[in-house]
Amino acid sequence: MTTVLTPATPLTAADRCDRCGAQAYLRVVLLSGGELLFCAHHGRKFEPELKKIAAEIQDETERLTAVQASADTEER
Repeated sequence: MTTVLTPATPLTAADRCDRCGAQAYLRVVLLSGGELLFCAHHGRKFEPELKKIAAEIQDETERLTAVQASADTEER
C-alpha cells in the first residue's frame, strides 16, 4: 500500500476499523477532508479504491509483524 508519512497521531488500540470494529492499523485521510480507519485486512481489501480517494494513507501495519516477532523471541 502506498504510504504517506505525516506527523499524524499514532493509532492506538482504541482506534477501530470502520468496517468490522477490529483494531485499526490504517488511517485514510480523504480528499474530501474526512478520514476512515481500517484494520489490515480491510485496508488490503479496499486498497485500490482507497488510493483513488485518499489524500494521505497512514499505514501502521508493520506493527503487526513487530508484535509477532517479539512474541516469537519471548517463547524461546
